[in-house]
Amino acid sequence: MNKTPSITRGFLALLVLLLAVACGGTKKEAALPAGSTVLALGDSLTAPHGVKPGEDWPTLLAQKTGWVVVNAGVSGDTSAGALARLPALLDEHNPQLVLVSLGGNDMLRKLPQAQTVANLGSMLELVKARGARAVLLATPKPSIAGAVFNSLSAADFYADVAKDKKVPLIADALPEVLSDTALKSDQLHPNVAGHALLATRIFEALQKIGFAR
Repeated sequence: MNKTPSITRGFLALLVLLLAVACGGTKKEAALPAGSTVLALGDSLTAPHGVKPGEDWPTLLAQKTGWVVVNAGVSGDTSAGALARLPALLDEHNPQLVLVSLGGNDMLRKLPQAQTVANLGSMLELVKARGARAVLLATPKPSIAGAVFNSLSAADFYADVAKDKKVPLIADALPEVLSDTALKSDQLHPNVAGHALLATRIFEALQKIGFAR
């Protein structure tokens, strides 16, 4: 006969439930089927800058996923410029998912961080208002020490924006690639091998999020 008091059994049941919730983690997003349209909104880190068309990470990501990935990267673009471009891109392509990778040029030009944060937030809100889903990709913060020692890290504000707007964040893909001189064509841009690794890291992150199978 079980002599465990009912209050103890109740406490144990509650503890098991809480552990199950904690271990279960964040619920995964629904996977996008092959043929889905995905918009890669970015700057020269997204555009085929320094590589041939077809060697850029959005094209390589399309090959890995079967999605139609539109490369909407514009060299030199800022968060404000991308925000201005976004409505027309959404109208034209009607994407199911938008990968937002902006802010690097804002930091290089020392634009106010509050302005960058506001622009990124507006982009994510606009994407969701159009019925699409969004993922934010972090750009590394400019750092002399990071460049010298090949240890760049994501700017802190990306995590804040992602949390505030409730969108997934891919924090490490760009900093990892741009920390390795063998993966860069110059101080700022990935080379062919860099774009290939970016595509792999972004694909793996999207699998963890749930968007990619």
